[in-house]
Amino acid sequence: QVQLVESGGGLVQAGGSLRLSCAASKSTFSINRMSWYRQAPGKQRELVARISSGDNTNYADSVKGRFTISRDNAKNTVYLQMNSLKYEDTAVYYCYVEATSPTSAKTYVYWGQGTQVTVSS
Repeated sequence: QVQLVESGGGLVQAGGSLRLSCAASKSTFSINRMSWYRQAPGKQRELVARISSGDNTNYADSVKGRFTISRDNAKNTVYLQMNSLKYEDTAVYYCYVEATSPTSAKTYVYWGQGTQVTVSS
């Protein structure tokens, strides 16, 4: 089992920056891909960025060049550095982690509790 704790959300003016963190609990599970999703009011949840265990990254077109995803494997933590924030980045941001059980070799997915990011125009 893996538990996720997110932090770093808040209120920021357009053009500002925020850094989100998501720490996975210590576990025997092997952490694989780590991702950030977001969901704005009235909209579907969408992928923002993801990073593989080998540090390969992918970004939504809407955040390319502004957001950076990174991870610290020693801390089982994934980060999302968000710069040049826009009003339309306002959403609840969720951490998403894929982890493999050492006993069953099955991969499970876990979601964080979500953290609110509000960008004022």
